[in-house]
Amino acid sequence: MDPHTAVDLCHQAILTCIIVGAPVLIVGMLVGLISGLLQALTQVQDQTVSFVPKILAMVIALAAALPWLIQRMMDYSEGIITDIPRVISGS
Repeated sequence: MDPHTAVDLCHQAILTCIIVGAPVLIVGMLVGLISGLLQALTQVQDQTVSFVPKILAMVIALAAALPWLIQRMMDYSEGIITDIPRVISGS
């Protein structure tokens, strides 16, 4: 395996990780921002007011996006597995 192939494999892995993690992280960030604004407006400084809605929203987002996320991971895994002979032969 040449260095270009190794870099390409790492690039694909990192990009897939970012794409798979993005929906849940974006939802968590948006809900955290909204709950932070509500806490600032109402002056309620309780940790659970921010934590519980974020966790619930992230679980719902994960459940909604799970089929798409699994398909992305399966496509990546299939691509890696089918490229094994090419990588080993060095072509």
